[in-house]
Amino acid sequence: MFDEIEFDKIKRLPQYVFASINEIKLQMRQSGEDVIDFIMGNPDGPTPNHIIEKLCQASQKSKNHEYSVSKGIYKLRLAAANWYKRKYDIDLDPNTEVCATMGSKEGYVHLIQAIINQGDNAIVCSPAYPIHYYAFILNGANVINIPIKWNDDMYLDYQSYFDSLEYIFKNTFPKPKFVVVNFSRNPTTIVVNKDFYERLVDLAKKERFYIISDIAYAELCFDDFQTPSIFEIKGAKDVAVETYTLSKTYNMAGWRVGFVVGNKKMISALQKIKSCIDYGMHTPTQIAATIALDGHQDCIIDIRNKYKDRMKVLLDSFNKIGFDIKQPKASMFVWAEIPNQYKHLGSLEFCKQVLKEAKVAFSPGVGFGESGEGYVRIVLIENEKRIRQAARNMRQYFNVKQGC
Repeated sequence: MFDEIEFDKIKRLPQYVFASINEIKLQMRQSGEDVIDFIMGNPDGPTPNHIIEKLCQASQKSKNHEYSVSKGIYKLRLAAANWYKRKYDIDLDPNTEVCATMGSKEGYVHLIQAIINQGDNAIVCSPAYPIHYYAFILNGANVINIPIKWNDDMYLDYQSYFDSLEYIFKNTFPKPKFVVVNFSRNPTTIVVNKDFYERLVDLAKKERFYIISDIAYAELCFDDFQTPSIFEIKGAKDVAVETYTLSKTYNMAGWRVGFVVGNKKMISALQKIKSCIDYGMHTPTQIAATIALDGHQDCIIDIRNKYKDRMKVLLDSFNKIGFDIKQPKASMFVWAEIPNQYKHLGSLEFCKQVLKEAKVAFSPGVGFGESGEGYVRIVLIENEKRIRQAARNMRQYFNVKQGC
């Protein structure tokens, strides 16, 4: 009888492409194989000491182990507002325009759950971080994908993007209610400048849709590039929210701390649904996160430089063995086109073969959407020595495949 019960919501999700790669990787490691792992964006460095010390101090107070506040303690919400003021000169009301979340992913999913109606249409760029479209699918909405284009400098092709948006709004019924953007972008590392958001906000007001912006990698920028915020545009609060996380900036991935800011109506909806679902993060964790945001920021420079150094080594060593990877301006990823002689395999089979034969693990581009086919995502979580070893392993594998 129970075998006949169907979990229809889960059935709406597409097949999880990464599962087969992760299973092979797990089996190899259990057999004692040394796999050089570039799959998950999980920072390998420690959380800075001053943040850990504050966690330890806060944990000594028994009151801090009581239930917390689902929208985040006031000081954390104020710290998030201070971060925006310091970085972007943007004013946010910590009570009505900020909601602390258990990482940006949880905040994003619960936001969608709070604001979506069955049958709504949402627009997501493709390839995309999977939860950007999964959250809508799980809640009965329809996702319209825009395959995005970019130039050699890894900037979004604005004209192609806005042509696609305007076509969709002209030819789709009901009109989409939400547009999701994520720059610098996971997985492609594509970036935009502030003028992109000017056009997007203008279009949102014209076509009456909301914008959800994800800037998870705002502090991981290289050279002179700076990630813009949508709220640098006048009137953006009327139509937009933005998500951020401490995971990458402060090596706090497992701590699960983030926030959503912006439009009061959407923030209120998120705060309300969270009040029904959870009691917020562990209070000492929130207190430590406050210190991360408000304390000295030298640690960010060290973390950023680490990724930049790894990125340069990876580009140098991988491009010498047949890749043609463009240098990203931001994020902790590299978006690598598969060498021409192996494209016929498809990204999933290519990743399987490289994992089994060269002991190097990548994420197949198709796992981020059909338009990701032909690419692999490489995360900069292995040190320079391991990156060079991965290149040597792959060179040997390529030579065998080519009969050299």
